[in-house]
Amino acid sequence: MNKQSNSYTVIYIIVMVIVVGAALAFVSMSLSERQTDNINADKMRQILASAHITPDTDIKADYNRYITDSFVVNAAGERIDGVAFDIKVAEQVKLPADSRALPVFVATMDDKTTKYILPVYGAGLWGPIWGYVAINDDGSTIYGAYFAHESETPGLGAEIAKPAFSDKFIGKQLFKNGIFRSVAVVKAGQKPADDADYIDGKSGGTITSKGVGAMLYDCLQPYAPFLQTLKK
Repeated sequence: MNKQSNSYTVIYIIVMVIVVGAALAFVSMSLSERQTDNINADKMRQILASAHITPDTDIKADYNRYITDSFVVNAAGERIDGVAFDIKVAEQVKLPADSRALPVFVATMDDKTTKYILPVYGAGLWGPIWGYVAINDDGSTIYGAYFAHESETPGLGAEIAKPAFSDKFIGKQLFKNGIFRSVAVVKAGQKPADDADYIDGKSGGTITSKGVGAMLYDCLQPYAPFLQTLKK
């Protein structure tokens, strides 16, 4: 075949695409298990971080040490079938609140106290935001929180991922006089109208800060019946 012909060029390109595609597919399949392990390990790290637990080199071992139970509840606070770790919260938040599968992770701390860790997922200015909130066994007091984002502005909205922001939630109450209020994120100097606990949002990151507040209410409100059972 004439190497200078158009037919040769087309055939050469097709063969190269097939060979490169097959090689990439093989590499992807070979690394898929490792990629899944890394994704799961990062999720475990985030769950532990919400309860102020910093894993050693073996994240899975520390996760299994501190997370002593996990289960799924519905909006009535009842346990239902499902594996908490496998629930995709990003998909659940698209459903009506009373139709969601709600994961619960139970952490037993070194001092033998129990924390209930709940996942949250919402929208920031430029993309998804998410995190975990650890709650004391009174079902109302926030013990710790962890937030992350996909593409918020560095120095502004991206500050939600730093302890300086998440630590503001420590000690805040989700219930006031027996009514679920969540925790509001407001502009400095303002207060929520419903007497809910609140924190000041990040200056310059107003939309992302409001996104955190909306995320907390939308994701934690369906847990209210379950949290009330902890008080009892």
